Amino acid sequence: MTTTVPMILLMLGCAIVTWLPRVIPFMLVRNVELPDVVLRWLKYIPVCILSALVIESLFNADGSIVTFDWLNLAAFIPTLIVAVFTKSLSKTVVVGVVSMAILRYFF
Repeated sequence: MTTTVPMILLMLGCAIVTWLPRVIPFMLVRNVELPDVVLRWLKYIPVCILSALVIESLFNADGSIVTFDWLNLAAFIPTLIVAVFTKSLSKTVVVGVVSMAILRYFF
């Protein structure tokens, strides 16, 4: 398959359409002072998103039976400890990725 000009334009268009919705909100509120209520509410969004992603990956649905995914649960425990004590997203992500890599290597 060769790369043609329309294919490159399509990829650039997709990149722009993906990038714009992520950048425009920051550009709009950059010079605006948001009320404290809004700022407090916005602090919960990352926790809600992370919780939804994590909780979904901890369980397996086998028909009508729900079981734990023990490998994900084992990686979740050290990740949760680092998240609670450091409150650092980057450290939490690194510990989660390293924990899962080690567990997958040995199991």
